[in-house]
Amino acid sequence: MAYHYWQGKYVVLRAMKASDQSLFESFDDEIARNVDAIYWPQSERRRSDWLEGELKPRQDDTFRWIAENRQGEVVGTIDTFACSRRNGTFKYGIALAPEHRNKGYATEMIAMVIRYYFYEMNYQKVTPHVYSFNQASIKLHEKMGFRKEGQLRNMVYTDGEYFDEIHYGMTRADFDALYGRSEWIGSP
Repeated sequence: MAYHYWQGKYVVLRAMKASDQSLFESFDDEIARNVDAIYWPQSERRRSDWLEGELKPRQDDTFRWIAENRQGEVVGTIDTFACSRRNGTFKYGIALAPEHRNKGYATEMIAMVIRYYFYEMNYQKVTPHVYSFNQASIKLHEKMGFRKEGQLRNMVYTDGEYFDEIHYGMTRADFDALYGRSEWIGSP
């Protein structure tokens, strides 16, 4: 059976294109808080400059994918950052539109990216962090078998309160034990 790295059972991951700017403009406050923060209103030029920067080739191992479901609808985005070839570690951030949650998309998006970094780029550990108010993401990471490695108190301020930053980790050995090298990653 033919296998394509960026095509899963539920989603296809692809590179960004200029027309994806509307996706980021559509993110509501909940998505903005979960991913990063709510910023001042941005001018069209500033948004355009950001997108232009995202479309340029990168000098490191960071990347941003756009996820589409099998019907061709854009469902979210996942990006890698803090990639260290020397240490073999990386982080990622994921955002999914509310109407596309709880359909297996996030699990598959994360698994495809992890599999690529572990088996094609020789990274050995992924270390995402989640804000303590994001219960859906906490549940997702724990269900996928990530280990909670620490919790930093009062690290993010949003909506009038301080929240903790929860750090998770998964080594390549952990991933192998849970999932092996299977094409599709479901629940362990």
